[in-house]
Amino acid sequence: MVPGDECPELKEYNIGTESTDPFDDTDFCPMFSQSYAPVKFERDAEAALIPEGQMVELPAGTTGYLTQSLGGSFTIYVDGRLFRLAGEDADAIGREPQPRPELPEDASDQDLEELVLKQLKTCYDPEIPINIVDLGLIYDCDIQQNEHGRRDIEIRMTLTAPGCGMGDFLVDDVRSRLLLIPTVDRVDVELTFDPPWSQEMMSESARLDTGMF
Repeated sequence: MVPGDECPELKEYNIGTESTDPFDDTDFCPMFSQSYAPVKFERDAEAALIPEGQMVELPAGTTGYLTQSLGGSFTIYVDGRLFRLAGEDADAIGREPQPRPELPEDASDQDLEELVLKQLKTCYDPEIPINIVDLGLIYDCDIQQNEHGRRDIEIRMTLTAPGCGMGDFLVDDVRSRLLLIPTVDRVDVELTFDPPWSQEMMSESARLDTGMF
């Protein structure tokens, strides 16, 4: 049985309707087989369809190609479509989840600020291999000490396009990764399109990486 034959959610997107098993060299996409590592789902797992953002269950046995694994989440090509698999589901494809961030007990405010920036740089647009800081999506980051001596963080950010279906996933990714930082109690993320994003907001290194210089 081809993986997905009994899953109507996958059939709706033509996932699993024909064999594209990267472990079977009689039927494969040459570009992906030469450029990306093949993966096979060891258990059922939900993944977000890119760019729509709709959640789809990929059943155990589904095969594809790992096109991006930056920041701990995974972008996987399956039967002509891209899916984003969250880092906490890394075991579904035989990978290890990213370790939690650590902060010394005597850490200074500067240490915390550096760790916040480091965590933000682990968030990636699933279609672009550039972190959201260098991509220019973070407009403002405010860190305040609350009444309990811990920290609250307010983030103001944007997307490369207002209609991006992955927007909610990026916002949740930012919030969840910052909440992993010791001493952080609350993270509020505001999504704005004022001003609208433009390529000029990208860092110099990001523009170099994408050939915009």
